Amino acid sequence: MGRVWLRDDPWARISPMQPGKAGDRGRRGPDDPLIVEVVQWMARTGSPWHDLQAECGA
Repeated sequence: MGRVWLRDDPWARISPMQPGKAGDRGRRGPDDPLIVEVVQWMARTGSPWHDLQAECGA
């Protein structure tokens, strides 16, 4: 993935909608912005999950 598509200002708007925020039960993922990046990359490229790059934890 190399580049980061999600800047801090859009992340600040969507982060309150992510599960795992203060007050939610359970725990927060280790890198939520990366998850959003992966979903955006998959939507943009049309790639299946098994084609994820190593930077994405694949």
